[in-house]
Amino acid sequence: MVKYQNKKRGDLLAILAFLMTVMWGQAVLAQGKSGKNPIIHADVPDMSMIRVGDTYYMSSTTMHMSPGVPVMKSNDLSNWELINYAYDRLGEVEAINLEDGKNAYGAGSWASCLRFHEGTYYLSTFSSTTGKTYIFTTRDLEQGTWKSHSFSPSYHDHTLFFDEDGKIYMIWGGGKLNMIELEEDLSGIKEGTERVLIENATAPSGPNVMLPAEGSQLFKVNGKYYLFNISWPRGGMRTVIVHRADKITGPYEGKVVLQDKGVAQGGLIDTPEGEWYAYLFRDNGAVGRIPYLVPVEWKDGWPVLGIKGKVPETLDGLPASKGLIPGIVASDDFERKAGDESLPLVWQWNHNPDPANWSLKARDGWLRISTGRQDKNFLTAKNTLTQRTIGPESTGITKMDVSGMKEGDVAGLGLLQKEYGLVGVKFQNGQKTITMINTNSGEAKNIQEVPLHQETVYFKAECDFTARKDQARFFYSLDGKEWKDIGNVLNMKYTLPHFMGYRFALFNYATKNPGGHVDFDYFHVKDEIGE
Repeated sequence: MVKYQNKKRGDLLAILAFLMTVMWGQAVLAQGKSGKNPIIHADVPDMSMIRVGDTYYMSSTTMHMSPGVPVMKSNDLSNWELINYAYDRLGEVEAINLEDGKNAYGAGSWASCLRFHEGTYYLSTFSSTTGKTYIFTTRDLEQGTWKSHSFSPSYHDHTLFFDEDGKIYMIWGGGKLNMIELEEDLSGIKEGTERVLIENATAPSGPNVMLPAEGSQLFKVNGKYYLFNISWPRGGMRTVIVHRADKITGPYEGKVVLQDKGVAQGGLIDTPEGEWYAYLFRDNGAVGRIPYLVPVEWKDGWPVLGIKGKVPETLDGLPASKGLIPGIVASDDFERKAGDESLPLVWQWNHNPDPANWSLKARDGWLRISTGRQDKNFLTAKNTLTQRTIGPESTGITKMDVSGMKEGDVAGLGLLQKEYGLVGVKFQNGQKTITMINTNSGEAKNIQEVPLHQETVYFKAECDFTARKDQARFFYSLDGKEWKDIGNVLNMKYTLPHFMGYRFALFNYATKNPGGHVDFDYFHVKDEIGE
């Protein structure tokens, strides 16, 4: 009897073990099919998001880049692709054009607000560089042309809101939040409508803060108005504050709704199935400010963010990401049909480009960047073409023909930020050399130079953002097969003067004699490092 009972117990344990193994396997499989945070491991800050039917759209900030205010699309909240920009050129002032020693690094256009109202898409932003507020409108967000409306002054971190009574409002400010009503044709504000909406929006997060409440985004849910902002308590982290009211004019009551990992600034989005999320972003070192989704439940008329107040790594209600290639970054062989000089949306110029000095038709299948003036260094160079780096790892590779360079020219592949690094060809004293430049010391230093005795050369930059390691290495090849590292490690640092994650950059500038050129055969990007 005892033997039988033990055998029966053993059988039961075996069955239980089998069932647990199956359940564990299903859990792992389910986890593999679930969405994960961050939803985009790349610099996509200051998001504004809407849902139209079963399609999601999101705008973001790219400041001194041209074209500007990128728009992305998703059908599932996990997988995103670039579909448009609000403008080709923000303005023709010297700073945005990189002229007369001026620049718009960390400036240009900042946080945007994307809205859909009665069949029209509205995308607003502001610029301290031009001193204006902009509202772009279109009926077709993906294929249509934009109509631009602008007026002064520049309303900081504003939110655009269309109320049910037909009035159009804008809320903006830092600490003290103000509200105005706009003219119906968006030509400016209605006189006499400006008012203080919340005297001290920072108050819920305490009296001692490094950053007063800003980043306003307003939503209306079940008849109540919900205003999202962030603050940064001194000694703490970026914090999400929500104020609510029964009327848009207030009075508003506020509370802290999330304080975890510094994930903050954004707003609300719902799914067709009735699930709610907060879209927010996190400062994540050198790769930039990266988007997160946080589940939301409603309790007593308030949005409750996170799982027990924490930002989850796994998003069980959403599908897994298929990766950021080619929707956010992409390889480009520069092959175009006759007459086509368009660039894929993954590309942006560093500041406004000079159209006369870049071409996709001067040499079939190649990108040509010519020099039209003298420049001191990589940061002042005109017509530098960029793409985001992506985490946790990414590699950019290019092939370059240097036969058209002139004395004093420098061209190659860089990683763009204030403390930049690059590998390129320098033409000096009648000789071409491969050089690696590193600016971690505060000045541009030639770390290593190698003589170049041929007209084509291959360059590679590898970025490791794993666990905020934030290091990059550069390589060169004479045949595209055998790679040699050059120089030293670039310790990548996110700096406020540039306010942007590192970018892969193709560049060419003249220090002596304008009129030279280099040709890029391709740019290939991978989401890994190493051979």
